[in-house]
Amino acid sequence: MRQNVGETDRVVRGTVGIWLVMVAVSAFRSGRKTVCLITGLAGLGLLQNALTGFCGGNWLFGVDTTTD
Repeated sequence: MRQNVGETDRVVRGTVGIWLVMVAVSAFRSGRKTVCLITGLAGLGLLQNALTGFCGGNWLFGVDTTTD
């Protein structure tokens, strides 16, 4: 898999991913399981994008932010 997520995009995805995981933990502690599941999956997905530099959605739509 070729990287299609640029450095700025990776930093933003990592920051938002960490924030969403923190929201998921807070929702879990509050007993809001649906919010926990949705935000947790979204956060982990963004963190995976930030760590690997590859996004399936970008690939599907032909978006490449590695040149910014």
